[in-house]
Amino acid sequence: MRRWGAPLPQKRMKKGFYTIMSAQFFSSLADNALLVGAIELLKSTHAPAWQVPALTPMFALFYVLLAPLVGAFADAIPKGRVMFISNTIKVLGCLMMLFGGHPLLAYAVVGLGAAAYSPAKYGILTELLPPSQLVKANGWIEGLTIASIILGVLLGGQLVGQRIAPLLLGFDLPSIDTGIDTAPEAAIASIVLLYVVAAVFNLYIPRTDAPLQPLNISIVELVSDFSQCNARLWADKLGQISLATTTLFWGVSGNLRVIVFAWAAAALGYGTTQASSLVGVVAIGTALGALVASWAMRLDSATRVIPLGVAMGVLVIGLNVIREPWIAAPFLVMLGAAGGFLVVPMNALLQHRGHNLMGAGRSIAVQNFNEQAAILGLGAFYTGMTKLGLSAFVAIAVFGIFVAGTMWLIGRWHRSNTVQHRDEVERLLAIARSDKQ
Repeated sequence: MRRWGAPLPQKRMKKGFYTIMSAQFFSSLADNALLVGAIELLKSTHAPAWQVPALTPMFALFYVLLAPLVGAFADAIPKGRVMFISNTIKVLGCLMMLFGGHPLLAYAVVGLGAAAYSPAKYGILTELLPPSQLVKANGWIEGLTIASIILGVLLGGQLVGQRIAPLLLGFDLPSIDTGIDTAPEAAIASIVLLYVVAAVFNLYIPRTDAPLQPLNISIVELVSDFSQCNARLWADKLGQISLATTTLFWGVSGNLRVIVFAWAAAALGYGTTQASSLVGVVAIGTALGALVASWAMRLDSATRVIPLGVAMGVLVIGLNVIREPWIAAPFLVMLGAAGGFLVVPMNALLQHRGHNLMGAGRSIAVQNFNEQAAILGLGAFYTGMTKLGLSAFVAIAVFGIFVAGTMWLIGRWHRSNTVQHRDEVERLLAIARSDKQ
């Protein structure tokens, strides 16, 4: 009898999976480099301090507003084409920021592209791969996404830094005045090329055998259909736990990048380029945790990682006592690793239940709606604290207490389900355990 946690025999991933990974890597790399470029652009134009943390909720805005549409859109046309169209929208947002559009508005347009991209990116996994490979696939996708966060944030920090920025500004096209005169503008212009590379990979994503679902253009019916899907997933005894966990995780981690920038400035005196390295350190830990989880965890044992969420909240609070970089780096790696090990199996379980309940694109759209609503809400809350003049230390303490307390409640919720609805929970776990074809 195989002990709990021992990895199942692994089948080789299908060829198209690696094309999807490549497209995701370069698109996410550009998204994260652009965040740093936008932060430096706001600072260089002496924008009000609250506008920097406002970048994160602005990016999440269209995830929430267009959730009823993007899931149905991803199920209506081939997902590779959806990813290409979405990537083109990101390019438009990047160009808006480059040529005088307000960074908050331009970053919201990039978020619009990301909102349409995500249901196709994750939905195609459930169409291309068997359920037995979903945890492994999520581990690779999340690990690669986090690697792109690391490299993207570091790349963005270097592009606006004192070494590379002068080289970019010194590059001129003959007889053409590009109007690019500052380090942030030069960085943003370079980031456009990353989106172009992602678009090329999008063109080679294979078409799966999954049937396309007609797109209903009635807004009322789309909203009604989405509301029913959302209610169905929250009513599922495993779906609700995995959805609550991933919603909380991404709500906090989505804002943690910006918070680390503020904390690094307050605790260590770091500027944008130096602080970007610490954001990368968190992502390294998350990538390690995600990779270990992809090999060590099974779909039907995903809920056993819930206590890690409480530990993650405690670690966030502990950040407030750190004042030395040599202590901060390993601590941030440990914080990230706890989050990575938590989110990968729960994300896979959520995708599995969503795919069984309503189809890939719609289930991912529901997931994105809830997660990005959390990012939007917590981001607005943090922005409000910044506008009121509260310190980064206070914000970190509030976030940590919120994470630990909420994850404790989710754990109690799951234990209550296993007692009061034991037969249903065991039936759903049996589906996850036996669905390996």
